[in-house]
Amino acid sequence: MPTTKPSELRKLSEAELQKRIRERKKELMELRFQASIGQLEKNHRITEVRREIARMLTILGEKARQRGADHA
Repeated sequence: MPTTKPSELRKLSEAELQKRIRERKKELMELRFQASIGQLEKNHRITEVRREIARMLTILGEKARQRGADHA
C-alpha cells in the first residue's frame, strides 16, 4: 500500500485518522511477527509503516492543538 501524503491525511476527520492508526499498528504487529519467524520479504515495510503511524499521530496532534486554539 503506498504511503498517504500529509496533505491528504489533513483532510480526514480525527475519527478516520484514529481508525487508520489502529489499522497500521495492527499491520506493524503482523510485520514484526513475520520478521521474527523469518517470513518477512520486504524488511523496509516495517520502517514505512512506523513512519506512516508517526505522520498520522503528528497530524492528529495538530488537529487537537487547532481545536484547543479555537476554544481559547
